[in-house]
Amino acid sequence: MKVCEIFHSIQGEGVNMGAPTVFVRLSGCNLACRWCDTEYAREEGRQMEIEEILDEVEKHCCPQVCVTGGEPMCQAETVRLVDSLLDSGYFVTLETNGSIGLEKLTCSENLMISMDIKCPGSGQADRMDMSNIELLGPTDQLKFIISDRKDYEYARGIIKEHAPVCVTVMTPVWGFDIAEIIKWALKDKLDVRVLPQMHKLVWGNERAR
Repeated sequence: MKVCEIFHSIQGEGVNMGAPTVFVRLSGCNLACRWCDTEYAREEGRQMEIEEILDEVEKHCCPQVCVTGGEPMCQAETVRLVDSLLDSGYFVTLETNGSIGLEKLTCSENLMISMDIKCPGSGQADRMDMSNIELLGPTDQLKFIISDRKDYEYARGIIKEHAPVCVTVMTPVWGFDIAEIIKWALKDKLDVRVLPQMHKLVWGNERAR
Protein backbone atom coordinates (compact mmCIF):
# COMPACT_ATOMS: atom_id res chain seq x y z
CA MET A 1 0.00 0.00 0.00
CA LYS A 2 1.08 3.58 -0.51
CA VAL A 3 1.11 5.41 2.84
CA CYS A 4 1.51 9.16 3.11
CA GLU A 5 2.14 9.30 6.87
CA ILE A 6 1.43 7.64 10.21
CA PHE A 7 1.23 9.85 13.29
CA HIS A 8 -0.24 10.10 16.79
CA SER A 9 -2.54 13.01 17.58
CA ILE A 10 -6.10 13.76 18.68
CA GLN A 11 -9.16 13.17 16.56
CA GLY A 12 -10.10 16.62 15.32
CA GLU A 13 -13.49 15.99 13.73
CA GLY A 14 -16.78 14.26 14.42
CA VAL A 15 -18.22 12.48 17.43
CA ASN A 16 -14.84 11.17 18.66
CA MET A 17 -13.30 14.63 18.69
CA GLY A 18 -10.50 14.94 21.22
CA ALA A 19 -9.74 11.22 21.50
CA PRO A 20 -6.07 10.19 21.21
CA THR A 21 -5.76 8.46 17.84
CA VAL A 22 -3.13 6.98 15.55
CA PHE A 23 -3.73 8.23 12.02
CA VAL A 24 -2.80 6.11 9.03
CA ARG A 25 -3.04 8.52 6.10
CA LEU A 26 -3.08 6.66 2.82
CA SER A 27 -1.96 8.27 -0.42
CA GLY A 28 -4.11 9.08 -3.41
CA CYS A 29 -7.53 10.64 -3.94
CA ASN A 30 -10.13 10.54 -6.70
CA LEU A 31 -11.57 13.99 -5.89
CA ALA A 32 -10.20 17.54 -5.89
CA CYS A 33 -12.18 19.54 -3.31
CA ARG A 34 -11.66 23.30 -3.46
CA TRP A 35 -11.00 23.55 0.27
CA CYS A 36 -8.86 20.41 0.62
CA ASP A 37 -6.25 20.76 3.38
CA THR A 38 -4.35 17.54 2.64
CA GLU A 39 -3.45 17.95 -1.03
CA TYR A 40 0.02 16.61 -0.25
CA ALA A 41 -1.59 13.19 0.32
CA ARG A 42 -2.48 12.92 -3.36
CA GLU A 43 1.10 12.11 -4.35
CA GLU A 44 3.37 11.85 -1.29
CA GLY A 45 4.02 8.50 0.33
CA ARG A 46 5.92 5.25 0.32
CA GLN A 47 4.99 1.65 -0.24
CA MET A 48 4.39 -0.34 2.96
CA GLU A 49 3.20 -3.85 3.62
CA ILE A 50 0.21 -4.18 5.93
CA GLU A 51 2.41 -5.88 8.51
CA GLU A 52 4.73 -2.85 8.47
CA ILE A 53 1.78 -0.53 9.03
CA LEU A 54 0.61 -2.61 11.98
CA ASP A 55 4.11 -2.54 13.49
CA GLU A 56 4.24 1.26 13.17
CA VAL A 57 0.77 1.68 14.69
CA GLU A 58 1.68 -0.58 17.61
CA LYS A 59 4.59 1.70 18.59
CA HIS A 60 2.14 4.42 19.66
CA CYS A 61 0.32 2.25 22.25
CA CYS A 62 -3.07 3.77 21.38
CA PRO A 63 -6.33 1.77 21.06
CA GLN A 64 -7.92 4.02 18.40
CA VAL A 65 -6.80 4.10 14.78
CA CYS A 66 -8.11 6.34 12.00
CA VAL A 67 -7.55 5.22 8.41
CA THR A 68 -7.79 8.38 6.34
CA GLY A 69 -6.42 10.03 3.22
CA GLY A 70 -6.59 11.24 0.56
CA GLU A 71 -9.29 8.68 -0.08
CA PRO A 72 -8.54 5.30 1.51
CA MET A 73 -11.01 3.39 -0.67
CA CYS A 74 -8.95 4.21 -3.76
CA GLN A 75 -6.55 1.46 -2.70
CA ALA A 76 -7.71 -2.13 -3.08
CA GLU A 77 -5.87 -3.28 0.05
CA THR A 78 -7.67 -0.85 2.37
CA VAL A 79 -10.35 -3.37 3.31
CA ARG A 80 -7.66 -5.89 4.30
CA LEU A 81 -5.84 -3.20 6.30
CA VAL A 82 -9.04 -2.34 8.19
CA ASP A 83 -9.72 -6.03 8.86
CA SER A 84 -6.16 -6.53 10.10
CA LEU A 85 -6.47 -3.58 12.50
CA LEU A 86 -9.79 -4.92 13.80
CA ASP A 87 -8.27 -8.39 14.26
CA SER A 88 -5.47 -6.77 16.27
CA GLY A 89 -8.00 -5.31 18.71
CA TYR A 90 -8.12 -1.67 17.61
CA PHE A 91 -11.17 0.54 17.35
CA VAL A 92 -10.99 1.74 13.77
CA THR A 93 -12.46 4.82 12.12
CA LEU A 94 -12.44 4.81 8.33
CA GLU A 95 -12.72 8.30 6.87
CA THR A 96 -14.08 8.24 3.33
CA ASN A 97 -15.40 10.83 0.90
CA GLY A 98 -18.50 8.83 -0.02
CA SER A 99 -17.76 8.53 -3.74
CA ILE A 100 -16.69 4.87 -3.77
CA GLY A 101 -18.85 1.90 -2.76
CA LEU A 102 -18.42 0.63 0.79
CA GLU A 103 -20.02 -2.80 0.39
CA LYS A 104 -16.80 -4.75 1.00
CA LEU A 105 -16.16 -3.31 4.47
CA THR A 106 -16.62 -5.70 7.39
CA CYS A 107 -19.49 -4.98 9.78
CA SER A 108 -18.05 -4.67 13.29
CA GLU A 109 -18.94 -2.88 16.52
CA ASN A 110 -15.30 -1.72 16.53
CA LEU A 111 -15.49 -0.07 13.11
CA MET A 112 -16.94 3.39 12.56
CA ILE A 113 -17.38 4.59 9.00
CA SER A 114 -17.03 8.37 8.91
CA MET A 115 -18.41 9.34 5.54
CA ASP A 116 -18.44 12.79 3.97
CA ILE A 117 -21.03 14.00 1.54
CA LYS A 118 -19.41 16.70 -0.53
CA CYS A 119 -21.51 19.85 -0.83
CA PRO A 120 -21.58 22.22 -3.85
CA GLY A 121 -18.90 24.47 -2.34
CA SER A 122 -16.39 21.63 -2.68
CA GLY A 123 -16.88 21.46 -6.44
CA GLN A 124 -17.36 17.68 -6.14
CA ALA A 125 -21.02 17.27 -5.17
CA ASP A 126 -21.83 15.43 -8.39
CA ARG A 127 -19.31 12.67 -7.59
CA MET A 128 -21.12 11.22 -4.58
CA ASP A 129 -22.54 7.68 -4.37
CA MET A 130 -25.67 8.35 -2.32
CA SER A 131 -26.40 4.62 -2.04
CA ASN A 132 -23.58 4.49 0.54
CA ILE A 133 -25.86 6.28 3.01
CA GLU A 134 -27.99 3.14 3.21
CA LEU A 135 -24.92 1.15 4.27
CA LEU A 136 -24.27 3.31 7.35
CA GLY A 137 -25.39 1.93 10.71
CA PRO A 138 -26.11 3.53 14.09
CA THR A 139 -22.44 3.51 15.12
CA ASP A 140 -21.26 5.34 11.98
CA GLN A 141 -21.34 9.06 11.17
CA LEU A 142 -22.28 11.14 8.16
CA LYS A 143 -20.49 14.48 7.77
CA PHE A 144 -21.10 17.60 5.73
CA ILE A 145 -18.46 20.32 5.36
CA ILE A 146 -20.31 23.62 5.06
CA SER A 147 -18.88 26.71 3.34
CA ASP A 148 -22.04 28.80 2.87
CA ARG A 149 -25.84 28.82 2.99
CA LYS A 150 -26.09 26.91 -0.29
CA ASP A 151 -24.04 24.06 1.19
CA TYR A 152 -26.25 24.02 4.28
CA GLU A 153 -29.46 23.81 2.25
CA TYR A 154 -27.96 21.05 0.10
CA ALA A 155 -27.04 19.05 3.21
CA ARG A 156 -30.46 19.66 4.76
CA GLY A 157 -32.13 18.28 1.64
CA ILE A 158 -30.04 15.10 1.70
CA ILE A 159 -30.75 14.54 5.39
CA LYS A 160 -34.48 14.87 4.84
CA GLU A 161 -34.47 12.67 1.74
CA HIS A 162 -32.31 9.83 3.05
CA ALA A 163 -33.03 9.97 6.82
CA PRO A 164 -29.67 8.46 7.85
CA VAL A 165 -29.78 6.21 10.93
CA CYS A 166 -26.32 7.31 12.06
CA VAL A 167 -25.16 10.50 13.74
CA THR A 168 -25.06 13.43 11.31
CA VAL A 169 -22.43 16.14 11.70
CA MET A 170 -22.11 19.57 10.12
CA THR A 171 -18.71 21.25 10.26
CA PRO A 172 -17.76 24.65 8.85
CA VAL A 173 -14.96 25.09 6.35
CA TRP A 174 -12.08 26.76 8.18
CA GLY A 175 -12.90 30.46 8.38
CA PHE A 176 -16.68 30.14 8.04
CA ASP A 177 -18.67 31.21 11.12
CA ILE A 178 -19.93 28.11 12.93
CA ALA A 179 -22.58 30.23 14.67
CA GLU A 180 -24.40 30.65 11.36
CA ILE A 181 -24.75 26.88 10.90
CA ILE A 182 -25.95 26.52 14.49
CA LYS A 183 -28.64 29.17 13.94
CA TRP A 184 -29.83 27.54 10.72
CA ALA A 185 -29.91 24.03 12.19
CA LEU A 186 -31.80 25.13 15.29
CA LYS A 187 -34.35 27.07 13.22
CA ASP A 188 -34.92 24.05 10.98
CA LYS A 189 -34.96 21.65 13.96
CA LEU A 190 -32.41 19.40 12.30
CA ASP A 191 -31.16 16.42 14.27
CA VAL A 192 -27.49 17.19 13.65
CA ARG A 193 -24.37 17.93 15.65
CA VAL A 194 -22.64 21.15 14.63
CA LEU A 195 -18.97 20.72 15.46
CA PRO A 196 -15.74 22.60 14.68
CA GLN A 197 -12.47 21.14 13.45
CA MET A 198 -10.66 20.92 16.78
CA HIS A 199 -7.24 20.29 15.30
CA LYS A 200 -7.44 23.57 13.41
CA LEU A 201 -8.49 25.44 16.53
CA VAL A 202 -5.32 24.15 18.18
CA TRP A 203 -2.79 24.05 15.34
CA GLY A 204 -4.36 26.06 12.52
CA ASN A 205 -3.25 24.77 9.11
CA GLU A 206 -0.01 23.32 10.47
CA ARG A 207 0.59 19.84 9.12
CA ALA A 208 0.34 17.08 11.73
CA ARG A 209 3.41 15.00 12.47
